[in-house]
Amino acid sequence: MFQKMVPVNAQRHINKKIKNSESYTFASKIHIAYVTLHEFARASATYPIVFIEDRERDDFRPVALLGLDSGENLFVDGDGKWHASYIPAIIRRYPFALSQVGGADDQYVVCVDEDSALLNDTEGAAIFAENGEPTQVLENVKRYLGELQQMDVLTRKFTKFLSAHNMLTPLNMRVRQADQIKNISGCYVINEERMNNLSDDLFLEMRKNRYLAAVFAQLISLSQIERLVMLKDEQKKS
Repeated sequence: MFQKMVPVNAQRHINKKIKNSESYTFASKIHIAYVTLHEFARASATYPIVFIEDRERDDFRPVALLGLDSGENLFVDGDGKWHASYIPAIIRRYPFALSQVGGADDQYVVCVDEDSALLNDTEGAAIFAENGEPTQVLENVKRYLGELQQMDVLTRKFTKFLSAHNMLTPLNMRVRQADQIKNISGCYVINEERMNNLSDDLFLEMRKNRYLAAVFAQLISLSQIERLVMLKDEQKKS
């Protein structure tokens, strides 16, 4: 999705504008989307939520499955329209993102994908004024990305808790797709049996940290895999 990320600065982007578009063609080949802890409840009503290994962070990352195969997003049609009531925040923030400065955990810079069709010289809202000062558009982007970063910190604490207490287990599921059986693997889910066997102290710790809603949302979301199968079959027939 992100092709050419560069820091946003007035010298380089003084004449750039951000086009307001309802097209999500840029995400049509994305089959997973990172979701934060705060998104679980809404995302689980549409997408299966699973965890994948993040070797760079030595951790697990929760993602929404948007397709059954790499390179497919079953929720974006040929016209770029997204067919779901909720769109993950990482998609909605495009073409902007935060990047760490020098590997520091608390220093970030706003970046933009210069290859994005949403960034141009003629159409949309300016991100810098003529004097080089950020416009309200860019200030809103900064605030939104800052809020997402705070959510990401809490999400990492959640996944580290799950990992530390051995609550994640590999997902191995077989589903019928058209006339074939497809294996879904390579990701992790919360182990419900281990969840039910937690000590009272750990369970109370989860409740105190407000993790329980996310746990239940993730478990319930797995039924949405059948939705992906149905969407895949419908697209093959059309």
